[in-house]
Amino acid sequence: MAKERASAQNKDDRAGAGPARRAGDRGRYGRLSRERVLASALELVDREGLSALSMRRLGAELGVEAMALYRYAASKDALLDGLVEALYLELEERLATADRTGTPKWRNELHRIARATYEVCLAHPQVVPLLSTRMLAVPLARRPLAVLRQHERVLALLRDAGFGEVRATAIFRAFTGWVLGYASVELQAMVDNPEEPDPAFRLGLHRMPSQELPRLREAAATLAERGGPEGLTVGLEALLDRFAGA
Repeated sequence: MAKERASAQNKDDRAGAGPARRAGDRGRYGRLSRERVLASALELVDREGLSALSMRRLGAELGVEAMALYRYAASKDALLDGLVEALYLELEERLATADRTGTPKWRNELHRIARATYEVCLAHPQVVPLLSTRMLAVPLARRPLAVLRQHERVLALLRDAGFGEVRATAIFRAFTGWVLGYASVELQAMVDNPEEPDPAFRLGLHRMPSQELPRLREAAATLAERGGPEGLTVGLEALLDRFAGA
């Protein structure tokens, strides 16, 4: 990963060495690069949410005019795709460590991928909705390479474990749906009034009709607590047991 980023930086440096480079490409932190632009966009969204992200605002963060950013992200949609790319690059970095456990490799590796994905999602909760919405908008072949490499990682792992194409694809879909769905549920908004010490009023249960929603009101306090990585593991084990035993 470090070599890839260094190579990308060198390309940016060579591309900007000639007189055609715009003065606006040099911000308060020096020469821009795609990595720096995406890192700043991620920091901004982590801090203030997706609604704060715009070319003008990101340019101000970097100390350049907004037009200077279009070299690195051609549109707002491209910038959003870049945020997805940044999360998957972080996932790759987390997965770069060697596997030293003795459990069956394919299952252990899927658990490792799931746990790392969960950790990345919790580290960047404001970006998590894009992991679903951008996949709905962007065709497979146009997704960032980091996303495609992760798809390839899981599918190759399953095929190497002896699953045929159809079964491997089914497991891939179930695995992806469980992990991203679990992370999304963990991060869903639950608290109605953070300043309220009483749990029922904190969750806003008084706003929910008791006769129409008795079970939901009863379960709300438990739903508000995160299941954590343990819940992720239990659900994934059940899912993999189903496919392994079929």
